[in-house]
Amino acid sequence: MNILQVSAEYHPLLKTGGLADVTGALPAALRAHGCDVRVLLPGFPAVLAGLQQPTELRRFHAPWGAELRLLQGTLPGKPAVHAYVLDAPGLLDRPGNPYEDAHKQPYADNHRRFAALAWAAVQLAQGSDATWQPQLVHGHDWHAGLVPACLVHAGGGQPLLPSVFTVHNLAYQGLFDVARFPELGLPWSFYQQEGLEFWGQVSFMKAGLHYANRLTTVSPSYAREIQTPEHGCGLDGLLRRRQGDLS
Repeated sequence: MNILQVSAEYHPLLKTGGLADVTGALPAALRAHGCDVRVLLPGFPAVLAGLQQPTELRRFHAPWGAELRLLQGTLPGKPAVHAYVLDAPGLLDRPGNPYEDAHKQPYADNHRRFAALAWAAVQLAQGSDATWQPQLVHGHDWHAGLVPACLVHAGGGQPLLPSVFTVHNLAYQGLFDVARFPELGLPWSFYQQEGLEFWGQVSFMKAGLHYANRLTTVSPSYAREIQTPEHGCGLDGLLRRRQGDLS
């Protein structure tokens, strides 16, 4: 199976927590089961510095009009991992923490930064790489939460490709003011209780939980815990409704 893995972090290039350890190890682990895994990452400085033999795959436009580039190359490893990288200096070329400014405040355009990553995944799902076509898209945490929703929109109401969404930390949900919704490239029909709406805000995490075909977590105990009011961060009801798809 050809799998496109989408995440914000990847060990050893960029790591702020356990997410990077999983996304860095998973391609090799799945390769042992006969899968061809390629990764899609945002072009943070550390990621671009680690991308070997980069070439431009294609250019496309974000929903708000900015031109973005999709690069391809390889990442260090034995064997090397084929990677696609979203090259968008205006969004991603910033020093320090990939999500926050020097004052520990989330970047005001984080919704754009990770919406662009989602639409880059759609570009690949639509065949931007003539030599390789994903059969499954696997997104990790809220940074990739918009990917399943964009795949559904691009498929005209049905997923362009099946998707799996993995929750590493439910507490970080990617919440944004509803005024930002028009910049995401999705129609307003996606902003509803059975969609991205979360207490009057837009939730990237909820987008992944609602629109992905299958949901996974990092352990069996965490899969159980997040279905409870104590640990569900307001999303336990949705997770209980989807428990048949959650493992």
